Amino acid sequence: MKPLITDDNQYIHSLIRSGEGQHLDFKYKIDDVRKIARSFSAFANTGGGKLLIGVKDNGKISGVKNEEEAYMAESAALMFCRPEVAFHLKIWQVEGKCVLEVDIPLSATRPHFAQDENGNWVAYVRTGDQNRKANRVLVALWKHEKKDLAAFIRYGKEERTLINYLGEHDQITFSKFMKVARINATQAEDILVNLIMMGTVEMNLSDPVATFRIKKDL
Repeated sequence: MKPLITDDNQYIHSLIRSGEGQHLDFKYKIDDVRKIARSFSAFANTGGGKLLIGVKDNGKISGVKNEEEAYMAESAALMFCRPEVAFHLKIWQVEGKCVLEVDIPLSATRPHFAQDENGNWVAYVRTGDQNRKANRVLVALWKHEKKDLAAFIRYGKEERTLINYLGEHDQITFSKFMKVARINATQAEDILVNLIMMGTVEMNLSDPVATFRIKKDL
């Protein structure tokens, strides 16, 4: 079924005025389905969001060929995302041009992975107006969440090392934790996931490299 074309200048312009950010991304056109698949993955994994296709980065409306762009958006969600990402598509007639609104809700089956140019499947996260590769701890947390796995109480030498370090420093990176605790990546991942699920540690994704810190409300 083809999406209906609806006239509503005010709605689209109000979205454009709000600017690109955590839940909104502008695309001039779809010239690479893999890049669009990254946005699908990031929004589905991180709170949901909207793609406005046919809008330049500066907010100017360029318009698209609605049938062609709608087909490519569908291909990105169904063929280049694993598992496929649910979305809702509307076509708006604005200033005599077609703009596609692709609404991607937060997924209950995350993590969603997008296929890159080398055929690898990578999970993405949305931070601000950027799509970034999700780190291994975040992917593991999503998998635990999907399987409804519970955290377990464990406070060994490695956990004490982490807590003591965070008592003296504001934060720690994944690689620094491995070095300080003298453990491998799998052990570091398991410990951090468990402490996050227990509510002891929280992850900060605002920096280019994810960091971990004592949860602020403790």
